[in-house]
Amino acid sequence: MKKKRLALLGCGYLNKIVADAVINGVLPEYELVGVLAKNSESAKMFAHQYGATACSTIDQLMDLKPDFVPEAAAGQAVVDYAETILSRSSNIIILSAAPLADTKFFEKLKITAEENDVKIYLPGGATGAYSLLQTASLMSKTPIEVTITSKKSPNFIKNTPFYKENLMGITKKERVFSGSAKDIIEAYPYVFNVIFSTANASAGLENTTFHIDATPDFSGDDYRIEVTGDDIQLDLSIMSQDYSIAGWSVVTILKNAVSTVVF
Repeated sequence: MKKKRLALLGCGYLNKIVADAVINGVLPEYELVGVLAKNSESAKMFAHQYGATACSTIDQLMDLKPDFVPEAAAGQAVVDYAETILSRSSNIIILSAAPLADTKFFEKLKITAEENDVKIYLPGGATGAYSLLQTASLMSKTPIEVTITSKKSPNFIKNTPFYKENLMGITKKERVFSGSAKDIIEAYPYVFNVIFSTANASAGLENTTFHIDATPDFSGDDYRIEVTGDDIQLDLSIMSQDYSIAGWSVVTILKNAVSTVVF
């Protein structure tokens, strides 16, 4: 079978997981052909390590004719490059999904993808279970109720708009944000990317409730997703020690895209 061509947008920790999966045989159906990153020197080092081409523009990257472009760069990269990637007949895998909350932008990308017979993939990241969430939404006769609760360390909260005095000294869990998924995307865009995708896979941004709990002595990612619908209830807890789960969710999409058996 002819190998699929893979070009990476971003050369940090998450796309390194994807590149390692290609080199180590987890994704034998792919070849890594190129990388584009904001830091050109980092891109060159990354490309040398993995036997790929370092690109300085999106056009150079697309001239390599990739079948898939996983994005693990930043929301601005999605804004700047997603339409070009799709218009050049490449599938895109978007981790920085928050810009898609701009409905006009998202619709434009979907139209471009349809016109060029390619797809926009949204990985599960730190929450996942999108297939199950979609199933619950489709089978329920009335709109499902979805609540997502995220644990974050006080140190993480310190760098957000939700920080308040004495939070670093808390000894028990304290709620610092409660609102809709739409509210969190508007208040703190490009950080809670996974909330956009999770809400879109279930009840939608405005109808998904989101809480942030500052939790002492906590590290990593912890999400609880509660779903209630007609004849169905879900209670999902996903905990990961670091952000590697986001990179591996991209690997999973790439694996399923070429597999005879799809999970």
